[in-house]
Amino acid sequence: MKKLVLAAALAGAASTASAGSYVEPVVEAPVIVEETTGSSVGILLPLVLLALVAVAVAAN
Repeated sequence: MKKLVLAAALAGAASTASAGSYVEPVVEAPVIVEETTGSSVGILLPLVLLALVAVAVAAN
């Protein structure tokens, strides 16, 4: 009788220890830092084009 009670107690303890549902782990997205270029790069192309137009106008 003692073994039956002990087996029932262990079975009850084992079932409560594993009770619950599976929860997927939360994985945080990595932080991506994009390096910005200087603001002079954005204005360089229009200045070069303007200089080419000025040279073309001055040549005519």
